[in-house]
Amino acid sequence: MDAWIAGWKSGVVPVRHEFGFEVLGAWVDRENDRFIWLLGYSGSDGFDAANDRYYASEQRSSVSPDPAELIEEARETMVDPVL
Repeated sequence: MDAWIAGWKSGVVPVRHEFGFEVLGAWVDRENDRFIWLLGYSGSDGFDAANDRYYASEQRSSVSPDPAELIEEARETMVDPVL
């Protein structure tokens, strides 16, 4: 988990920011070996288009360590604000 967090902070977060995303929060549940984060994007092209550009980018492919190698299972969901 510590390797994941270090790589996420130094690699994923800056590249996400470069592509216009905002990290709204991040938490770790060490007891259950889970990392949870909220990611926002408010560009006119929409989240999915920006996410596709991010994953297809050279910047993402050069992130080291590769976050995908440290993820056992990923779950994504879209949420809408209520407050």
